[in-house]
Amino acid sequence: MPKPNHEWKVLPHGPLEEIDSGIFAVVGEIPMPLMELPRRMTIIKLRDGGLVIWSAIALDEATMSQVESIGAPRYLVVPSDHHRLDAAAWKARYPELQVVTPAGSREKTAEVVPVDATTVDFGDPGVRFLSVPGTREEEAALVVRRPGGTTLVLNDIVGNIRHSSGFGGWVLRRMGLAGDEAQIPTAVSLLIVKDKADLSAQLVAWADLEQLKRIVVSHGDIIDHEPTQALLDLARSLG
Repeated sequence: MPKPNHEWKVLPHGPLEEIDSGIFAVVGEIPMPLMELPRRMTIIKLRDGGLVIWSAIALDEATMSQVESIGAPRYLVVPSDHHRLDAAAWKARYPELQVVTPAGSREKTAEVVPVDATTVDFGDPGVRFLSVPGTREEEAALVVRRPGGTTLVLNDIVGNIRHSSGFGGWVLRRMGLAGDEAQIPTAVSLLIVKDKADLSAQLVAWADLEQLKRIVVSHGDIIDHEPTQALLDLARSLG
């Protein structure tokens, strides 16, 4: 992975899009050897108007103006220590940000940016932070409830890169980062998943979320077609 940026370094990214009421996302790219890795930043607007920034990406000034028009960035969630790339730059730009990362990622994340907490109450009953069972608290997730349904925001634990082509796409598939369906990437399973039974149980529990509408992942397409079934399939893939 590239070294963390301490300055505001804008890499290629798309537009800011609203995917549900008060839920926004931007998809960008990280240059990697032999390929470009897609990545997504998700932004949640809290009921008091503040913003939760999940897996931060440094954006161009026009897009940052759009973000600031939605609300004031208040929480910076680093969902794992593998997603520290632009965390320090965001903290430098918005010193008042509270930096949150799961307990198992705190030490490495703190090498890049000061960490304020490993648990958090956003003051909004519709937005809940949790550490993912089975990962030794190295991965975080958000459950976001809106009148139209529930959104589950995950990080690396589930990937859904389907539109990969060329040599770079071949590399992604060989690494278990891309495929024809949502998956627990091979590299993630080896590095992060420490207890398959605990993770499987959590995936099944998420499948029971009321009005589950979509699963937002950091790498790949949003899972908005039969997300409940996708979670059950992922749980079964763990054996």
